[in-house]
Amino acid sequence: DTDRALVLLEEYCKKLRKPEEQQLKKAIRKVMGIFKSSLFQALLGRNLSIFKKATRHGTTSHTSLPAALACDVLGCPKD
Repeated sequence: DTDRALVLLEEYCKKLRKPEEQQLKKAIRKVMGIFKSSLFQALLGRNLSIFKKATRHGTTSHTSLPAALACDVLGCPKD
């Protein structure tokens, strides 16, 4: 469960206070950001807005899903 992992990572980060632990803390925060990203959530099948955008732009096939994901992350060109 991604939400549980985020909670555990946040709790662990709070314990990292020593100067030599800051690089690890930074890396963990980066992973947390990835877990929260719309692309990661879409890969988990949680972001239905991507499918709605794909449908709105006329791309409904499974082969167009990567394009829809990129569109969601990078922004779709204006029609």
